[in-house]
Amino acid sequence: MLGTKCYVGGDARDRALDSMGSLIRNDIDELTVSWSVDIRDDEFITVTLTGSDATVASNLLAETWGEIYPSTERTDGEIYTGTLSSWDENGWTLDVGDEHVMIPASELGLGQGSPTQIRERFGVVQHTPVQFIAGETPQLADSTRDQLYEWTREAGSGRVNVNSATRGEVRATVNRAGHADDIVTVDRLGLLEQSVICTEDTDPPGLIASIGSYLRAELKCVLT
Repeated sequence: MLGTKCYVGGDARDRALDSMGSLIRNDIDELTVSWSVDIRDDEFITVTLTGSDATVASNLLAETWGEIYPSTERTDGEIYTGTLSSWDENGWTLDVGDEHVMIPASELGLGQGSPTQIRERFGVVQHTPVQFIAGETPQLADSTRDQLYEWTREAGSGRVNVNSATRGEVRATVNRAGHADDIVTVDRLGLLEQSVICTEDTDPPGLIASIGSYLRAELKCVLT
């Protein structure tokens, strides 16, 4: 079970699955393996692998997307993947498949402010894959902290983070809105979570205002 979800419906769901299939094919096409993709009732994506290279393929996909482990297979002190489900004054709640894990405000390690304010400051959209350290009191993993801090320190004017759309759909939307020259690239965070890197002369809130009408999505700014 991969650490990314497919939570859209209709034609968008079909496009997302096609995109997922292409991405998996790119990762494991040279291996001796057969595979199929499915979506669980909880919206996490599963890949069934068979063949002599199935273990290698599984490891490659887990490295790329993260892997969701049931609670019975998680070990305290180890790092696992979940997706941001909700947030409130108490902390961030992650969906980890068979349950939800709460990372308390004191264990986010992302500076001052409430968990909601921190989410806004770092532009973390719902369903973004997040790594955490399992335990009686779960903690946000350093890998995720480092990634979020890097967003606020990198060159350029910032980022626009988007959910509910594939990387191809976000790129096409930016082009349609006439902003192809205003971005550096689009980073893939998950199947349906993307991060648009803006050029130095681009105003991230202005980009949201321009592309927001084309996307049924949550959009958040990260300012540098």
